[in-house]
Amino acid sequence: MAFSTRVHCKDLIHPTVAGLISVIVNYGGTFILVFQAAKMAGLTAELTASWVWSISIGVGITGIILSWWAREPIITAWSTPAAAFLVTALVAVPYAEAIGAYILSALAFVILGWSGYFEKLVRLIPAGIAAGLLAGILLQFGIGAFSSLTVDPMLAGLLIMLYVLLKRFSARYAVVGILLVGLMVLILQQRLNLSGLQLQFALPVLTMPQFSLNALLSVALPLFLITLTGQYMPGMLVLRNDGFKTSANPILIITGLGSMLMAPFGSHAFNIAAITAAICTGKDAHEDPAKRWIAGIVAGLFYILVGLFGVTFAAIFMALPETFIMTLAGLALLGTIGGSLANAMADAASREAALITFLAATANIQLLGIGGAFWGLVIGLGAYVALNSSWFRKA
Repeated sequence: MAFSTRVHCKDLIHPTVAGLISVIVNYGGTFILVFQAAKMAGLTAELTASWVWSISIGVGITGIILSWWAREPIITAWSTPAAAFLVTALVAVPYAEAIGAYILSALAFVILGWSGYFEKLVRLIPAGIAAGLLAGILLQFGIGAFSSLTVDPMLAGLLIMLYVLLKRFSARYAVVGILLVGLMVLILQQRLNLSGLQLQFALPVLTMPQFSLNALLSVALPLFLITLTGQYMPGMLVLRNDGFKTSANPILIITGLGSMLMAPFGSHAFNIAAITAAICTGKDAHEDPAKRWIAGIVAGLFYILVGLFGVTFAAIFMALPETFIMTLAGLALLGTIGGSLANAMADAASREAALITFLAATANIQLLGIGGAFWGLVIGLGAYVALNSSWFRKA
């Protein structure tokens, strides 16, 4: 069985594990925000399940389409910062008007993709600045792997030691090993009890959108800006950092169209992933970059599977201990963090600006409702211009 004549069974192991880990980290780490937003909006269980169905199916299908088309690991995901924003925004906006706002925000991404301006902007960012930004965004996950030793020293310590040993003797299977051993330990410790779960198909519920100026200004516009700066920008830089050159334009168009189609069923926004994408774009996914696109297909299939069973599978991932998720994600991203830091420091001319970008992104500055990735990039680009532009020549 193979996805193409050039892909052999042995090429499936590592991309499959990378795709699975990215899905586990996404659901286990951030999906609680969707449930919180649904609760604050007073949504019924049926509407909440429809939200899970629509966003999971949409993410899965768009990720498969883009990865297959580009032959690159284009991982899509829901907008995590947007979900955090909706926890408070949905309190004051009727649900039907929020659906209308989701559609307008998605339409704006389609228009932006057709214009081509976003791709031009991404290509203007110096490689060192992009690498410094990515390293800063991911650093918290690397730190989280070792912070887990304070909370759960047995589990975290075992995974860290196993990772180091496997890296020494069988580097290709390090991430596979810690995933399997970690799950076995959780089962033996009876910390992963699935006996009460029942597989139930999710049923999509159609909500007719309503449009209002209030929802446009209080939901659609912030949703667009938060997703653009917090997801699309770092997501494209993840691809660029690992040498993938796919244009941002079709990614914006496909995810925007997908978001428009799924919005009436509850999906708020899906887009190119950033943090979870880095798990699938680096060497741990496959030594050959030309084979890493398989991780995008696998991740998409897992998302569709979760979507079909709605809240059931999401609950399984969310039942995993936070320390396991943090340690697994941090160790899986170590290679990407190290590579990004090396790329950021490689060019002496941009080294200091890249360092400033790294530190600013690590600080995770929150201003004007916009997240740390955007401000890290703004500060880094400002430093790069000041240190390297002819406008600021020494007297």
